[in-house]
Amino acid sequence: MNYESSVMNSALINGDLEALRRVPKADLHNHFVLGGSRRYLRECTGKEINPITRPLSSMDEMHAWNAQNIGDYFNSSEGRRMLINAAFEQVKEDGVTILEIGEDVWGLGEFFHGNIDELVNAFETSHKEIAPEIELRLQIGMSRHCDIDYLEDCLSHFWGCKAFYSIDLYGDELAQPIENFKSIYRRAKAEGLRLKAHVGEWGTAEDVRRAVEILELDEIQHGIAAADDPSVIQFLVDNHIRLNITPSSNFLLGRVKELKSHPIAKLYRSGVDVTINSDDVLIFDSDVSKEYMRLYQCGCLTAEELNDIRKNGLKTI
Repeated sequence: MNYESSVMNSALINGDLEALRRVPKADLHNHFVLGGSRRYLRECTGKEINPITRPLSSMDEMHAWNAQNIGDYFNSSEGRRMLINAAFEQVKEDGVTILEIGEDVWGLGEFFHGNIDELVNAFETSHKEIAPEIELRLQIGMSRHCDIDYLEDCLSHFWGCKAFYSIDLYGDELAQPIENFKSIYRRAKAEGLRLKAHVGEWGTAEDVRRAVEILELDEIQHGIAAADDPSVIQFLVDNHIRLNITPSSNFLLGRVKELKSHPIAKLYRSGVDVTINSDDVLIFDSDVSKEYMRLYQCGCLTAEELNDIRKNGLKTI
C-alpha cells in the first residue's frame, strides 16, 4: 500500500477528516454555483448559507431552499466570479486535485457579455490565482428545460473553443425526450468533447441505457437507477461507462432511503466504474472528503473499496 492509500485508510478508520482532506481526490460532478466554500462566501459578503439538515420530499423543496438562501444574490458578473472563486477555494480546502466544472450556456450572455474568451478567462484566472496545482477540466453545461434551437444558438459560441473538456446535460429528466439532444451530442463528439448527462437520478435503469445509446455518452452524472436492473449494470460494465455519483445529494433528495444502502456499493461491486463527488456543497454540505467519510462510517463501503474508488477517479480516461 502506498503512502496516500495508507493515509486514507487510517483517516477513515480514525474518523480524521482533516487527514482525509490531505489525500488527492477528484470531483467530477460539481455545480460550481452551489459548489463553493461557505467560509469564503461568508468572508466576502457576510452572508451565511446554511445547508439543509433533513431529507427533502421533492426537487421543488430544493428550489425553494435555493430561492431563500441564494436567490438572485450572485446574479451579476461580479457575483458569478465570486462563485467561481468560491469553488476553487472549496476544492483546495478539500484536497481535490482534479476538478470538472463549467458554466451553463445561458451564462455566457448573462454574465460574460457573450464573449467566450471572457468566460474561459474567469475560470482560468481563479484557477491560477487560487489553486494552480489542481487539474481543471472545463465543462459546457445545458439545461434539459431549454428549447433545442435556443441551446444550439448558445452553443455556437462554444464550438471550436479548445478550452473545454466535456459537455453535460442536467435538469428535470422528464422535461423533454433524450432524443431531442442527439444532434447537439453528435456535434459535441465531433468537437472532441467528453460526453456526459444527468440520467438515472430520478428516472429508470432503462433510461440510463437509452441515454448512453442515443447520445453515445462516456459518463453519467448519478445513474444510480441502473442498480435496479442487472442487464443495465452489465451494459455499463461492458461499455466502460463511468457513473459520477453524489451520495449525500441522493440521500437528502430522497432518492435513497439511507446512505448505508446506497446503490453505489452494488454498482461498484458489480464492476461498474464509479466515482464519488460533491454535487452541490452549499446545499448538501457534501465536500468530497465528507462523502468518503460518510460512506465509510455508515458501513456502505469499506476503507479499501473507498480508496480504490478514489484512485479510479484520478485515472486519465
